[in-house]
Amino acid sequence: MTRAPRPAEPIRVFIVDDHPIVRRGLRAALDADPGITVVGEAATGVDAIAQVEASAPDVVLMDLHLGPGINGAEVTRRILAHPRPPRVLVLTTYDSDADILPAITAGATGYLLKDTEPDDLLTAIRSAAAGETVLAPAIATRLITRVRAPGRALTARELEILQMVAEGYSNHAIARATFITEATVKSHLVQVFSKLNVDNRTAAVAEGRRRGLIP
Repeated sequence: MTRAPRPAEPIRVFIVDDHPIVRRGLRAALDADPGITVVGEAATGVDAIAQVEASAPDVVLMDLHLGPGINGAEVTRRILAHPRPPRVLVLTTYDSDADILPAITAGATGYLLKDTEPDDLLTAIRSAAAGETVLAPAIATRLITRVRAPGRALTARELEILQMVAEGYSNHAIARATFITEATVKSHLVQVFSKLNVDNRTAAVAEGRRRGLIP
């Protein structure tokens, strides 16, 4: 007598988002699928790091902006340093290079925007659990553009400094926050100005926002 195959175990998902209503909506959408089970949720980066290790999910849905404390990219990096890490699928409203690059560099297996259709999100979770890369079309286009024109694309460090300039940081403050010298900050800014074809900080911020490089 042939034994029937055992049904596949549900995909274990953990939700990280600082908005309760978003977490509630995601949980409702995921719980409706018998092939997925939500094993936990967290509102902060610190809670996420501790709870993910304890709950052992297959996939973490990760927002990037989590309020005060550790951001989603850093949470992703720390989670993926665990001995048996899950896949991390970014789900956020932010599509600037300043958000995308740190998350991808940290090891996220996918990047989706919160306007993703529910069915597409479920498919993306299954793909991520299988180890496949999942990118929203807009994100894929942006990354392809960077690959095709690497010489003119801002590096992750240059984007970080441009973002800090936009937030009003002085060169001295940037140097202290990033643990580099003021001379190095100035060198990075020279590259930023050149790549954006501008000649001052105000113009660099305006052009960076126009191109969607910074929020």
